[in-house]
Amino acid sequence: MNKGVRLSEKWFNRALWMVAIIFAWFLTGLGKSIIGDLPRVETDYTTEHFVSHTQVDPLRTELKGLARQRQTLADQLEQANLQLIIRQKDYQAARTTFDNWVKTRDTTDEVDDLVSRTRTLDMLKKLERDAERSIEDIQQQQTDISQHETQLLAQVDTLEDAARQQLDDAYEAQETRVFLYRLLVTLPLLALAAWLFAKKRQSQYWPFVWGFIIFALMAFFVELVPYLPDYGGYVRYTVGIVFTVVGGKYAITALQNYLEQQKLAESQPEFQRREELGYDTALARLAKNVCPGCERNVDLKNEQSDFCTHCGICLHNYCNACQSRKSAFAKFCHKCGTAA
Repeated sequence: MNKGVRLSEKWFNRALWMVAIIFAWFLTGLGKSIIGDLPRVETDYTTEHFVSHTQVDPLRTELKGLARQRQTLADQLEQANLQLIIRQKDYQAARTTFDNWVKTRDTTDEVDDLVSRTRTLDMLKKLERDAERSIEDIQQQQTDISQHETQLLAQVDTLEDAARQQLDDAYEAQETRVFLYRLLVTLPLLALAAWLFAKKRQSQYWPFVWGFIIFALMAFFVELVPYLPDYGGYVRYTVGIVFTVVGGKYAITALQNYLEQQKLAESQPEFQRREELGYDTALARLAKNVCPGCERNVDLKNEQSDFCTHCGICLHNYCNACQSRKSAFAKFCHKCGTAA
């Protein structure tokens, strides 16, 4: 026994579910773009927004001047080292010449010549020492600049550390605001989705209703998750608990109302109950081997069982034309085609 649903109706239902999914996909893409762009309403803060420029700018200017001085001294030191090498070579060459002259000079050579050569060596040695002093002076200046630069950097670091702390506080506050923006966007969507589920899920426009419901759930429980701050999980779980409680209460109330309606229906005459049942609903329940009236299990294969043993509703009767046993809910006899 089939469920009484036409083949074309099945495909139409599948097509409508595809419409719902496509609609939800486009809505989710739009929502993702909106949620992702919400931070643009806030200022993109950096450390420079919070540092005290009246204090740090003079220090940075002085540091730049020291950097230029350090580069100048580095160039001067390079030149001084070259001069020292030249003076050392000049002295070594003169010293070698002097030593050779001392070994080969005649005892009759004049003393004045010796004195002159010695004075030349002393002068070259003095020039070498002057070159060394120039290097030492430059190195001393570099040391002074480095120490002063270290002091300035320490002051700048202190100011920037304070600015970074303010930046962290501002970023945390900004993150909270952006999260609230996103929450203010998604919570109304959830509320509207809940209303649509309760009131419109069985309307003729149900594909759009279900598409919106899927979109709202995705927007809150999926799209919002990557942007949750540390405490954002509390919000998400709290909202989940609230919706679960509301949904659970709705389901419990619906179940109680359904049971009351079933009790009321079972107290009515059998023919009236059978007439009130929808044709497709009755066939769908019979296809599952359950009673269309009370929805309890029945043995439809038993040819001796024409009535439900639980609620007494007629399940099988006989055709007035050919007396064939048929379903009590069939509109036509399956054997002769006579209208029921």
